[in-house]
Amino acid sequence: MMSVKMKKINLKCEFTVYDSQKALPNDVIQLIKAAEEAQKKAYAPYSNFLVGAALRLENGEIISGSNQENAAYPSGLCAERTAIFYASSQFPNQKILQMAVSAGSKTKPTKRPIPPCGACRQALAEYEQKQNTPIELYFKGTEGDIAYSKSVENILPWIFDKNQL
Repeated sequence: MMSVKMKKINLKCEFTVYDSQKALPNDVIQLIKAAEEAQKKAYAPYSNFLVGAALRLENGEIISGSNQENAAYPSGLCAERTAIFYASSQFPNQKILQMAVSAGSKTKPTKRPIPPCGACRQALAEYEQKQNTPIELYFKGTEGDIAYSKSVENILPWIFDKNQL
């Protein structure tokens, strides 16, 4: 009979949650405001769920993006990927230091922080690894708490990356 070994792996994610923007540094408040402005530009006629993202590059530039839906659902794009892909195409040698995401329903309050979706986490993780520098994340709903993660890897532990290819 063959002996089978098994072990448990415990992955840990850690967040800081702020109940007000007042507790945040001014540069982060500025980034959140840019994400909120981008959220207003979202094109979401099908889901009515508006998302804005803003990121700060190491040169101080702030790039924003909003979700863009399409009747052929897979053809749309999330706010986070809109922003990072634009930043990478326009500023290819600049590191992404921080990202803020503001998200919520057009029809009802969104009272909890809304993190990036799985596809966006994977895309962000690739940029974090490429630049070998953590990307700080701040995310919020239309009202209430703001969550902070020190890195993308923190919200996507045991990531799939180029080393597996």
